[in-house]
Amino acid sequence: MRYYAIKNDFQKPIERKRVIGRLVNLKKDLDEKIPDKEFNENVLIATWNIRDFDSNQYGYGPRTKEAFYYMSEIISSFDLVAIQEVNEDLFPFNKLMYVMGEHWDYIMTDVTEGHSGNGERMAYIYDTRRVSFEKIAGEIVLTPSNLINGEKQFARTPFLVAFQSGWFKFKLCTVHIYFGSDSGAKLQQRIKEIDTIAKNLKKRAKRYKENLILLGDFNIFSPEHKTMKALKKHGFKIPKGIEDHPSNMYKTKHYDQIAFMEKKGEVIHGKKSNSAGCYDYYRKVFTTRQFGDYKAVVLKNLKEKLKGQQAKFAAESDIEKKAKIKKSIDKFKAIIASDAKQKDYYKKEWRTFQLSDHLPMWTELKINFSLSYLDKIKSE
Repeated sequence: MRYYAIKNDFQKPIERKRVIGRLVNLKKDLDEKIPDKEFNENVLIATWNIRDFDSNQYGYGPRTKEAFYYMSEIISSFDLVAIQEVNEDLFPFNKLMYVMGEHWDYIMTDVTEGHSGNGERMAYIYDTRRVSFEKIAGEIVLTPSNLINGEKQFARTPFLVAFQSGWFKFKLCTVHIYFGSDSGAKLQQRIKEIDTIAKNLKKRAKRYKENLILLGDFNIFSPEHKTMKALKKHGFKIPKGIEDHPSNMYKTKHYDQIAFMEKKGEVIHGKKSNSAGCYDYYRKVFTTRQFGDYKAVVLKNLKEKLKGQQAKFAAESDIEKKAKIKKSIDKFKAIIASDAKQKDYYKKEWRTFQLSDHLPMWTELKINFSLSYLDKIKSE
């Protein structure tokens, strides 16, 4: 990471000291929670939905400077991270990559067009010292006979890329599955998307005899739900510490997953207690107790939201729409008038647009097959 950039971004001594202190605490916690990187022995693969990075279309931002350092510290704890919800404007993403440092690179899609696509990109960020891009990349586009419900492509196009780390060659496919609704036709569309990508990649794995890792935001409710069954019924395996580990900030949903379709004997999971899991950064940065440091920024954000709603109210002529906007105005006024409500707003909404409402999920894989290879050629 380019830690020296902190000197330019935080010139006030008190602010610099605060950010560095939290960065050090975050770093120590990551070192404790995440497996060590072992040369030519393991690779740490992760997935992270970084909420609305970084269009500010919902008016909670933009992200503060310090958020980029915390995000970079988290990502650099892994070797290869699939990122969902990267938006059209790449200036914030490039700022993140600058902080990451010269050893890190990325590959990403263009935006997915249409309402469901939400102007999002898929991306992989990887440490070039430990992972190499194998010159194959593409978005999964369905044939006419395999369209979702007979008429639709994926809401956000899955992105498949080939990588290698040590002896281990593999392809990653990252997804951000359609959410829609908790029931009815929109839930069925979500299930169908999961079923379709899993079925598609199963065929590919059999045809090419390759290691496939399917990861990202599946919007899966729970290990017992139909959304999970749609993924597992095609033979994808999910390691211990992933399937049973909630990945949203409230630790109630199993939205994110990392699933495997392996070439025989080449997917070897780490066996340590921390070889797979989710990392909760809100215990160290943007904590509830730290609200006071952000109170002025949060209050400014609330006043801007209030001002925007008041402008909409003045311009609107429809009585029903005006009544709806009036409720929103009253809500923001009530939050602005109460410290307790401001803190609640900070906790449940504002800070999730600084980092995310999803937690990064990782798994450790072994990448040194030298002994098994020597045994093989010895027998030949």
